[in-house]
Amino acid sequence: MKQKIILILTVLAFYVVKAQTYSVSSPNSELNITVTVNKSVSFSVSHNETQVIKEAGLALQLENHGVLGETPKVKKTERNSYEGIITPVVARKYAEIKEAYNELTISFKGNYKLLFRAYNDGVAYRFVTTLKSDITVENEVLTLNFADETTSLFPEEASLLSHYERKYIPTRLDTLQNNRFCSLPVLTKTNDVNVLFTEADVYDYPCMFMQGTGGNALEAKFPNYVLSTSPKPGLEDRSQLVENANFIAKTKGNRAFPWRVFVISNKDKDLVASELVFQLSSPLKLKDTDWIKPGKVAWDWYNANNIYGVDFKAGINNDTYKYYIDFASKYGLEYIILDEGWSKTTTNIKACNNDINVEELVRYGKERNVGVILWLLWEPLHKNMDALALYNSWGVKGVKVDFMQRADQFMVNYYETIAKEAAKNHLLVDFHGSFKPSGLRRAYPNVLTYEGVKGNENNKWSADITPNHNVTLPFTRMVAGPMDFTPGSMVNTTADNHRISFNRPMSLGTRAHQVAMYVVFESPLQMLCESPSTYYKEAETTAFISRIPTVWEDTKVLEAKVSDYILMARKNKGVWYVGGMTDETARTFNIALNFLEQGTYKMEIFKDGFNTGQYAQDYVKETIIVEANQTIELSMAADGGFAAILTKQN
Repeated sequence: MKQKIILILTVLAFYVVKAQTYSVSSPNSELNITVTVNKSVSFSVSHNETQVIKEAGLALQLENHGVLGETPKVKKTERNSYEGIITPVVARKYAEIKEAYNELTISFKGNYKLLFRAYNDGVAYRFVTTLKSDITVENEVLTLNFADETTSLFPEEASLLSHYERKYIPTRLDTLQNNRFCSLPVLTKTNDVNVLFTEADVYDYPCMFMQGTGGNALEAKFPNYVLSTSPKPGLEDRSQLVENANFIAKTKGNRAFPWRVFVISNKDKDLVASELVFQLSSPLKLKDTDWIKPGKVAWDWYNANNIYGVDFKAGINNDTYKYYIDFASKYGLEYIILDEGWSKTTTNIKACNNDINVEELVRYGKERNVGVILWLLWEPLHKNMDALALYNSWGVKGVKVDFMQRADQFMVNYYETIAKEAAKNHLLVDFHGSFKPSGLRRAYPNVLTYEGVKGNENNKWSADITPNHNVTLPFTRMVAGPMDFTPGSMVNTTADNHRISFNRPMSLGTRAHQVAMYVVFESPLQMLCESPSTYYKEAETTAFISRIPTVWEDTKVLEAKVSDYILMARKNKGVWYVGGMTDETARTFNIALNFLEQGTYKMEIFKDGFNTGQYAQDYVKETIIVEANQTIELSMAADGGFAAILTKQN
C-alpha cells in the first residue's frame, strides 16, 4: 500500500513538472524556434539544426499584476502563416519587400500572449497584454544564453544617456561582466552563425540595451522612467541631468510591446540584405505622402563653412548659404542644411540671427530647385512645437533635430510626436544625436534618416573612423535602418599622414573608399560633408557622386565579410550602381554581372589609383563596355574602394 502511494505521487510529480513545448519554423525550414513553458517561459533557436541560442528566458514584471511569464498557464495556441508584399513609401533597399513568415501565438491565463515569428532571415517575439487598466512596467526580462566561446561586435556604452555613436569592439561574451553593457544592434557569432539582435516597433516604451553576465549570455537593461530633468552645467542648452524612477514605463494595459528581433544567417551578406526591422514595424500612418522627397544635401557644419575663392566673408550668413545653394543647384542636389548658428540663439528657434534670412534663402533656393532644411536642438523644439508651422510658412522642407541623447520612454514618445507634427507641416525629419532606428520610419516615412552612428563628423576630433570601422557598419548599425553617416570627404589620407583638425577635417582611407559609401551606406537623406569650394576643385569626383541616388529599387550583396569588405549592386530607374569597400587589406574579386538584365552596358568606374599607399586621394576614372553575365575583375587598394555606374546601351 505504501509503495502504491509513492508510485502515485511520483506519477503526479512527473505531470506537474513536465514542460510543455511548442515550435515554429521559418518558411524554408532553416530556422526553428522551440518554446518551453514550465515554471517560466523560455525559447531556443536553431539554424539548420545548429543551436544558436541555447536558451532565452523572458518575462514582463508589472506593478500590481505580477510577473508575466512566471508560473505560466497556457490557455490556447494559434498558428498562422503569411505571405505578402510591402511597398515602402521611401525605398531603402527594395521597391517591394517580399514578406513571408510562420507565427505561433501562445495565450496565457492572466490576459497576456507571446507571439513568435519565424522568417527565412530571422526570428522575433513580443509580449501582448489585454489588461483593462493602465500599467506600470517595473522591468522586462530577457536573458540570451549562447553556446560556449561566442564572440560579439559589442557597441559598448559608458552611460544610458547616449548618442549611440559607438565603435563595434570584438569581444568574447564570457569576458563581459554585468557592469559592461551596449546599445543595439549587437552582433554575435556562435557556431559560425551570425545573430544580430535589435528591436522593432518601439512605441511608448524605452529602448533596450544589453549587458554582460560574466558568462556566455547577455541580459536586457533599460533606461528607467524619467521623473525630472535639469540642465547639465556647461552644456545647459543641449545636455541634461535626469532623475529616474525605479520602473521603466507607464503605459496602456491593452497593447503590443516591441518586437525583439534576431537576424540570423551563416552568410554575412544576408545580414546586409535583411529588412526585418522594417517588416516588423507598424504600417503607414500618413495619408498624404506625395510631398516626401528623399535626396542629397550640401552640409555646412562638417566643413565649418570653409568656402574660398569668393568676394565675401564666409560664415553663417546669407551670402555663404546662397553659395551652398548655387553649388547644390549645379550638381542637382535636392537640399542644403543650415546647421547650428542660423537661429537667434540655440534656444530661440523662431527668429534668425542678424545675418540670416531663411525666407530669402528659401526663395533663392526655390528658383534653383534646392530646398532648405534647418538644424534644431530637441528641447527648444519640444517647448516651441509651433515652430514647425512657422517653418512650413517660410517654405522650409525639413528639420534636423539634434542632441536627444536619451532612449527612455519619454524620448521614444518625443520622436513620434516630432514625426507626426512634422508630417502635418510637410517637413522631412533627420534625427541626429539619436538612438538607432526602431521602425518609426515605416509608419512615418517623412522620418528619412537617423544618426545613431559613429560617422564622418568624428573626423573633426578623432581618428576613430577607420576603414575597418566603415566596413563593420553595414553588418551592424545599418541592419537596423538608415544611418546619417555624412560621407563625402575629399581630404583623404593614409594613417601616417592623418591629423586631427576640427575646422579642416580629413578622413582615413582612399578617395574611392569615400565615393563607394554613396552606394553602400543607406540614407534616403544623404549628406555631402565637404566644402562646396573643395567639391568644385574636385569636380570629377563631385559629378560622379551627384549621380548616385539615395533610394533603391533593388539591392544585391555580391561579396561580404563582416569588418573586412563589402561589395554591393543597387538599381534605380533602370541604372545599376556598384559599390565596394575594404579594410586595411587590398583585395581583388572576380564579379559576375549576372544581376544585370540582358544587354550591353556602359560601365563608368571610379577606383583606387596606383599610389594610394602614399597619397590616398589618388584615383582612376575610366569607362568600359560590358555585357550582362560577363565577369569582371574588381580591385581595391588597402583602405580602398570601388564604385561604378552601369547604364544600358540601346
